[in-house]
Amino acid sequence: MLKFLLRRILNYAVLLFVATSLAYLMAAFALNPIANVDLANPNINLDAVYAQLTAYNINPNDSEFVRYGRWLRSVVFDWDWGRTPNGEDINRIVGTRIWVSVRLVIIGTFLGMFFGVLVGAWSAVRQYRLSDRIVSVLSLILISTPVIVLAVVLQILATSFNNATGIQFFEFIGETGRVGNYPGAALVDRLQHLLLPTISLSLYSIASYSRYQRNLMLDTLGADYVRTARAKGLRKGIAIRKHALRNAIIPMATFFAFDVATVFVGVSITETLFGWHGMGEYLIQSIQRQDINGVTAVAAFSGLCVLAGATLSDVLIAAVDPRVRTS
Repeated sequence: MLKFLLRRILNYAVLLFVATSLAYLMAAFALNPIANVDLANPNINLDAVYAQLTAYNINPNDSEFVRYGRWLRSVVFDWDWGRTPNGEDINRIVGTRIWVSVRLVIIGTFLGMFFGVLVGAWSAVRQYRLSDRIVSVLSLILISTPVIVLAVVLQILATSFNNATGIQFFEFIGETGRVGNYPGAALVDRLQHLLLPTISLSLYSIASYSRYQRNLMLDTLGADYVRTARAKGLRKGIAIRKHALRNAIIPMATFFAFDVATVFVGVSITETLFGWHGMGEYLIQSIQRQDINGVTAVAAFSGLCVLAGATLSDVLIAAVDPRVRTS
């Protein structure tokens, strides 16, 4: 198993290098930092502007491949991912925003996984009953609803609840706000700001995972080994948990691993609407600001997450499926 993982990690490292290099070259060809400059201003010193861009290694007058070589040496030898067109340090920005995304995403994602599997399995066991149909309709509605619409609806409902009760229970702009003077006020304030975006992320995940899990569960419920277990006298609940659910969750392990890996840069709309300055929001801002180094850093982080998800998928499948044994 260890040799297998090391071999896969080495292959993934090569893929990550290629993907990040391509991301830099594509950004260098497509983005032009000089677009941030007001060229119509007669008082602007273009020589100073280009000198500054050269210092940041993002001067469009230099060859893209020459800039790539400088950038690569800087990353490999100094772990310096460059600077934005405004001179901000990419390492510092990304280092801060990653943890913002972690705080926002991690709880909502795992709640979505847990309840998605639970709802999907429960719905499959009650196939074609009224409860199954209700769950199916609600799930399809949530899946079909754009993220921006769902987030805005939740904000409207939260505002109505706050106004009706006279209590500012829901806070949904930024990570923190006005902190009270009672013990634990800072923690309560953060939880209040975290609640609504977490619900927004969880609802879509629950709906999506439940559909996958329901279909997988239906396949295993009719399998021979489940019927054999029931014929031998095993109780229905135990047969479902130990045989049907365990085998139905194996394909979900791959889905879980890749979803966790990609969700950090896939929540840009949620981060923007709720005022969380994470990696998703930063990707949008980097493209708008013609930030070559910023886009590359986000692409590298995204690629690392995907490849980490691939490795995690292999580990999870080996853990939940006793038939998988890799030497």
